[in-house]
Amino acid sequence: MMRVGLTGGIGSGKSTVGMLLAERGAVVIDSDRLARDVVAPGTPGLSSVVQRFGGEVITVTGELDRRAMAERVFGDAAARADLEAIIHPLVRARAAELEVAAGPGALVVHDIPLLVETGQAERFDVVIVVDVPCDVQRDRLTRLRGMSPEEAKARIGAQASRTERLAAADIVVDNSGSLEELSAVVDSIWERLSQAPGR
Repeated sequence: MMRVGLTGGIGSGKSTVGMLLAERGAVVIDSDRLARDVVAPGTPGLSSVVQRFGGEVITVTGELDRRAMAERVFGDAAARADLEAIIHPLVRARAAELEVAAGPGALVVHDIPLLVETGQAERFDVVIVVDVPCDVQRDRLTRLRGMSPEEAKARIGAQASRTERLAAADIVVDNSGSLEELSAVVDSIWERLSQAPGR
């Protein structure tokens, strides 16, 4: 099995790279999706969140109110650390289960937005960093996700710096071009990973 860590700053197109790798045969484990799953209604994860943050972070339908939760922890390092201490171990445990289920010959890609921030780079055989200039990130967040310029700046600033991410990279994907260009880059990465020693 080859274990690949995939990361990139918000608005970099990391999820698109993950999708393109999945189309080529990779088993992609999306930590954002797992982070939603482990706090779904009725889970121990959601109970732990309510115990720490109170019922006001739950919607009338019994789901985690992500907007309320984000407002609660954004800018409050202690609260964010508490939330991460609940969610991250659950996500890692579920990711490990999915990795085992993928089988010994699989190429498994762990899509982890905060891979660098959480010090996980050493856990993987290869780390892929999807990179774009900060002005491209800001443009995508305001134009495609409807954030204000201030929100976009704050979200980018809350993550590892571009320099920190690039320092952790074995492979850097420049995603400031077109989808066709990105697809061609992913083709070459797929070929390289598929031909790696031991595969």
